[in-house]
Amino acid sequence: MFSGKLKLPWWFKLSWRNPKVLPILFVFEFPFTVACLALFGIADPDTYRTSLWQEGSIHGWNSDPIEIMYSYANYKPIPVPAPWNQFITDWNVVICVLSMFILLAKVVMYITEIFPPVISAIVHGVLTIFYIVSITQQAASDYSDPDHPSTIPWYLTKGCGPPVSSNLTSACQQAKASFSVTCVMSALFFTYTVFSIISAIPTKAQKAEALSDDTEDVESPKSYFDDKQFEYELDQIPQTPRSPAFPQTPMTPRTVAFNTLDGKMASKPKNSLPLRHHISMGTEVYK
Repeated sequence: MFSGKLKLPWWFKLSWRNPKVLPILFVFEFPFTVACLALFGIADPDTYRTSLWQEGSIHGWNSDPIEIMYSYANYKPIPVPAPWNQFITDWNVVICVLSMFILLAKVVMYITEIFPPVISAIVHGVLTIFYIVSITQQAASDYSDPDHPSTIPWYLTKGCGPPVSSNLTSACQQAKASFSVTCVMSALFFTYTVFSIISAIPTKAQKAEALSDDTEDVESPKSYFDDKQFEYELDQIPQTPRSPAFPQTPMTPRTVAFNTLDGKMASKPKNSLPLRHHISMGTEVYK
């Protein structure tokens, strides 16, 4: 039987060192999360990725996407370099959607005071790793063409003006902005993680409070004995007329009246209620 007060683990009851920092981080995170969703949503599935790849090959800054097609046609496939792979676009969309969901969830949890630092450290640590993976993939090298090696995508090291084609200027700027937002999100979640870890380390006062709570739990009656006391009190309640220990018919005013009319009672019981006289009953009831 479940009874008593639910005992939470000590780490769940830890409070934030400076509770005013979290709302500031929430406000700062929201616009960058929206920007992340917008930029990578526009880039999905292949709005400008292959075009930037092709533009770099024209100027000799990276491999040529046509060579990848030829390799597959000759049954000697070459893996698509990480900066131009569809995987990184899908990955960025997923982590941005996940970031927005977690942001809304943790705001609600913080308002309702069920967002301990330990959970925050785990969640934001995982998000930091996700965004670091995104950064490394966006800035990965392209060595698929030995004649035109690329240590980093050209749009991160070069400007978006001439000699870049004018129709790709906006695409180049969006790619730069996407990488910048990813770096900001990674730094932000790393800040969350560090602040959460600091708050998750209990102070001397918090340790003393947790020790006092444990002492109170030891000195307080156990829920098991509370249940036994409750069962004992239930056993002391008199049994109802329908129980096996009470087989006789209960004496109610109605049964008294019917028994009197049937002549089963020679005398009127002491504590019975008087019968109401009706003209149809006659006088034989009272004889």
